[in-house]
Amino acid sequence: MKLRVRIQRQTSRVELPGGEPTLQELSDLIKQTLLSSHGLGTDTDFSLSLNGSELLSDSGQTLSSCGIVSGDLICVLLHQPAPGTSSSCAEATPSAQRTPDKTTCQQPSSSSDQEVLMETLQTCDGQEPDPVVSVWEPMLCSEAEEGQAPLSLELLYHSARVSGPNEAVMVAVHLLMLETGFTPQGGELKPDQMPAGWRSPSGPFRLQYSHPLCGSSLVSVAAVSMGPLLVINQSLKVTETVDAVRKLQLNASSFVTDEWPGESAAAAFRHLKKLSQVVKDQLVFPLIAAARHAMALPTAFGLSVLPLELLLRVLRLLDVRSLVRLSAVSRHFSAAAADSMLWRHLYRRDFTDAGSSRSRDTDWKELYRKSFEARSERRRALRSFCQSPYRHRDVITPVPHPLLPPLPGIIGGEYDQRAIFPHDLLPRPRYDPLRPIADPAGRPRPDPRRPSAGRAPDILRGFI
Repeated sequence: MKLRVRIQRQTSRVELPGGEPTLQELSDLIKQTLLSSHGLGTDTDFSLSLNGSELLSDSGQTLSSCGIVSGDLICVLLHQPAPGTSSSCAEATPSAQRTPDKTTCQQPSSSSDQEVLMETLQTCDGQEPDPVVSVWEPMLCSEAEEGQAPLSLELLYHSARVSGPNEAVMVAVHLLMLETGFTPQGGELKPDQMPAGWRSPSGPFRLQYSHPLCGSSLVSVAAVSMGPLLVINQSLKVTETVDAVRKLQLNASSFVTDEWPGESAAAAFRHLKKLSQVVKDQLVFPLIAAARHAMALPTAFGLSVLPLELLLRVLRLLDVRSLVRLSAVSRHFSAAAADSMLWRHLYRRDFTDAGSSRSRDTDWKELYRKSFEARSERRRALRSFCQSPYRHRDVITPVPHPLLPPLPGIIGGEYDQRAIFPHDLLPRPRYDPLRPIADPAGRPRPDPRRPSAGRAPDILRGFI
């Protein structure tokens, strides 16, 4: 039995051997192992309490007769506290909060014990209880993160006593079949037991299951090791005929670590989420659907079995492309995707126009289609305009490329005034004068190629 013992505000863990330990054995263990670690001698007088208010006085009784179970917190009440220290007790655990038996846990009778108990309770009044830390552990393989494994997988892994990675994968596959509602054949089994004959000395693994959604049909699982691969074949038998066969190949090294011979399933397995998804999507759910189809039963799961109310809640979360593609799957989805209120919600979600002023008989699907096409056209036009910055050029005749590479010079004049010209096609002069060249008489020469020909320049311009 494992217990927690608190002495002077410090909690320690002890383990008592035997099936029915007594209070005297617990007291002797505390004297031998715990008192010295807290600076107390073995002759220190103390009492034990389960809930901090009642002493366990009869040392001949067993712990179970006092209502103590594994994991309970036992308070050690010192009769003579050390200087500078105080006796401590803690809030009882849920299993220790029940009232112990009056015949075994008696009230203190002597006045000295009563004084010690009152002093201890006064000391413990200002002490805060230990915070309860919630421990999360996965219940399904699809919830397990790396380094974790559900308790059901731990129990199966230890009871199976696997001797190889492929056997470990088969144990996980069996648990995934159980998670989806399959019942193994061959008698009643405990949750921590593998079916009898699931492995044979020759190598193949064989399992048989039934499912409440599949009626009287049987699902047979046969797996064969082929080198590093584990080939799993599942067959569905309805009325002694094989109606469906599914095949899956798994690489054991992708889901089992090198520590598979260890004692922990959490260390032996990895990527349990992926394994759960692959097995259920490629083996389990298709077989259930095939069995119900063979027996002319309606589909048992999926979007197609949801009522219209829930289906519309799902469809309004989709984008329009996904909704249109889903409407082409079946008549049921096509009718659900044509709902007017659904398209009204999509229109108000995707466009700025709230549509509150529109009439009640508005065709929201057609309105959404027109608005979508108009928005796509605007985006297409804007994209084409942004890709060509010089959309309209006033170039009549193209300028030929110079035979020689352009020489460096000063850029100015009409070269800057007409920015729409392709700059890389015009030759660059070696130098540009600061003002037009004058004739011998001193008058400026008019240049017919310049817009300011015959007029005096008002600014300093260069020319090409």
